[in-house]
Formats: sequence, C-alpha cells, structure tokens
Amino acid sequence: MRQLRGKALNQFLRTIEAPSRLDMVFVLQDMQDPINVGSAFRIADAAGVRRMILTGITTCPPHPLIKKVGRGRDRRISWEYVEDAATALADLRDEGYGAVAVEIATDAKRFDRFDYPAKLALVMGHEDHGVTNRTLAACDDAVYLPMLGKGASLNVHVSLGVVAYHVLSQFGQEPPTG
Repeated sequence: MRQLRGKALNQFLRTIEAPSRLDMVFVLQDMQDPINVGSAFRIADAAGVRRMILTGITTCPPHPLIKKVGRGRDRRISWEYVEDAATALADLRDEGYGAVAVEIATDAKRFDRFDYPAKLALVMGHEDHGVTNRTLAACDDAVYLPMLGKGASLNVHVSLGVVAYHVLSQFGQEPPTG
C-alpha cells in the first residue's frame, strides 16, 4: 500500500461521486472565527456541498484566514450572506429543505440515529454560544454528538465534518464510473 499522488490521486478522486439523492446546504449562524469558517468551506467542498449561507456576525470572505484555512474553497463554493438565520431558513424551507441544527438542545436526537432529509440545511452556530434559541425555533430538528469526556462539545468545524460525513454515509455513495 502507498499514498496516491499526482495523476493517480486525480484519477482516483474522479471515481468518487456525491450521492445523487442528497442536496445539502450549510448555514453558519454567527460563526465568528475565520478559521472555523474557512474549515467549513473546505468541508463543504470535500462533502459535495455546493451552497453555504453565512448569517449574523459570521466572518465572510474575503478574509486572509478563510482563504488560507479553506485553501481557496470560498471561491469554489457558492455562498451568500443573509443577516438573519431564521429568515434564511424560512427561504430554504420554501425551497423544500429541512433544517437540522447541530446543537445540544431539548428534544435533540443523537446525530448517528437520526433520519436526515434528502434536502438538508445543516445549521451550525457560534463557537461559544451555539445555535440561538430563535434559530433553533426555525429548525425542524436538532442533533447532537455524544461527548464521553468532560468537555461539552467538539470544535464547531469538527462537529460539522463529523455530521456532514455521517449524512453522506446515510445516503450512500454511487458506484464509481468507468
């Protein structure tokens, strides 16, 4: 076994297709740290997410740390700024999306035991305060990641990556072409 590099890596990556039944959007509510925002863009690209909505006090591109950490993915992923997350979620609901917050909240379900909708708006909140109650009220559901240690949560971009990839696995991957 050896690492793939160059042409072999590019050929391998072309065989991977996003699940065709899944349409996932990331909604970042009040995510201030540009490192987390840049990481969210990189995760979006890796998970086949084509659209992100940045709301509230979320740091927006162009920003040098978003560019550096996200490795320029903010230029590849379509994004828009909407002042209010609840308004953005109402618009997404009109487009047929179900909104699921990643937050420790009443009635939240464990992330790996939840049946995600095929049109999914995945909502992430502020690094310290999480998803606000107003935004939670605009969501259809909430999921949480179980914490087995003394900490109450993972870093917000780590949580986003864990949940996004779990959603991908729930919808399965199309067989490689060629």
